Amino acid sequence: MKPPAQTPPSDLGEEGMRMWNEATEHLVFDAHELSLLRVACRTADRMEDIADALNGAPLTVTNFKGDEVANPLLVEQRQQAASLAKTLASLRMPTGFTEDGQLIRPASRGAARGARGSYGLRSV
Repeated sequence: MKPPAQTPPSDLGEEGMRMWNEATEHLVFDAHELSLLRVACRTADRMEDIADALNGAPLTVTNFKGDEVANPLLVEQRQQAASLAKTLASLRMPTGFTEDGQLIRPASRGAARGARGSYGLRSV
């Protein structure tokens, strides 16, 4: 079966394009992985936009009640970073190569509660 085309989305910015090119330079992705890669690249672009907007901006702002609060862009930056980390983790990108040239992928995550699996009765 022929792998899907790895053409970058036309709406990527500089950071997203850099991420796309580095990821697809040596790896072939399945269709569902390409979808996740697109999300990751767009998130990376969004994070760059937020970083640019925060450059020189105050870390705190006054909200409509007159309270000093964290700049909403800082909150969004943190949320986008968490989103990017989860998306990249779900791609299980290789971390290198073995001595015989095989890709090293991070271990897949186990069940939520270890070897026993998901929540349930322990014993009665």
